[in-house]
Amino acid sequence: MVLSVIFKRSRINAARLRPAILPFIASLLLLSFTLSHAAVVRAAKDHKSFAALSARLSEPGGFFDSDNLISNETSYQHVLGKMREIGVSGGVYIGVGPDQNFTYIAKIRPRVAVIIDIRRDNLLQHLLFKALFTRARNRIEFLSLFFGRPFPRTKGWEQRGIKELIDYIDNTAPDPRLFEKTKSDLLRLIQSFGIGLTQSDLDTIVKIHKAFFSSGLDIRYSSHYRPPRSIYPTFRELLLEQDLTSNVQNYLNSEDDFRFLKKMEEQDLIVPVVGDLSGPQALKAIGGYAGEIKERVSAFYVSNIEFYLSRQGTMEKFVENVKSLPIDGASVMIRSYFNYYAPPHPQVVDGHFSTQLLERIEDLLRFCAGGDCSNYNDLVTKYSIALQ
Repeated sequence: MVLSVIFKRSRINAARLRPAILPFIASLLLLSFTLSHAAVVRAAKDHKSFAALSARLSEPGGFFDSDNLISNETSYQHVLGKMREIGVSGGVYIGVGPDQNFTYIAKIRPRVAVIIDIRRDNLLQHLLFKALFTRARNRIEFLSLFFGRPFPRTKGWEQRGIKELIDYIDNTAPDPRLFEKTKSDLLRLIQSFGIGLTQSDLDTIVKIHKAFFSSGLDIRYSSHYRPPRSIYPTFRELLLEQDLTSNVQNYLNSEDDFRFLKKMEEQDLIVPVVGDLSGPQALKAIGGYAGEIKERVSAFYVSNIEFYLSRQGTMEKFVENVKSLPIDGASVMIRSYFNYYAPPHPQVVDGHFSTQLLERIEDLLRFCAGGDCSNYNDLVTKYSIALQ
């Protein structure tokens, strides 16, 4: 009898308390969601967090025999259609090198992007890109600031295609005095991002910016100890490259893509770091960070770095690092294969000396677990996804 009364009273009390408990539970759920996203939210508001994250994910750099100011991969857009088809989107994007990453980021729309490169100069160039995206209101202002041209006096540039933007830069004389002012303004902005920079770092940023000002859209990829190759594309040619359906997909062809990238840069969500893909710390730290923010790696653009890792015998260390990345069945590796120093790849596209490749990361790990993944030709052919 007593137990029955107690049970009835408890049911009555529970019914009375439910309206008060529900908001409390909702608050707990919101707090849990907020905490799980805290690392990204803080980075969006505080450059100190951006600088701290870059330092935390970095390791000592190294040497590579080219400046890599622009890409030499004419085929970089050829993977875009297949990535869209298999659902590569969101998550954490990882990439190497300069601005070809922006085209991939714009199409994948990740939550966070991490740009890793063994050269500290690449980090410095991405700080320059960050400043350019922050200062420019649209694509034509971005290119004008980059190449030392005055802004156009006419309006409506947001609706124009990349060819018209290129024509404006080509047909407008560079202005040395304007460039000097822009350079100084951008350097002040770059120093506000919180990353510790030496005078040598600042001089390198100026040197990079001057290379684009001096050469204009004719600037090409160059190597320190190899003769220049006429097959290397100009920046102009890279901007006008097409995907496999003959559509220009470069990030500067779309105002929407530009705005997405501008927002990511302003919110500190594109993080440059220094690291060796086969090194002891950086790539594993990136994997740990992705786990902290409860994300998986959606795409990992490695260019042709595996070619060099295979030659120097560090491919197994790279694979061990890749194992630390949180992935799913749609997580992909984006590669470049160069046909001029090796037999043409089975997926080679006429008119291109580079071939862009796509492979699921889980297939790479399965291949390496089953044998010797130091054989570069097997690595880039056995599990490559057919793009056409």
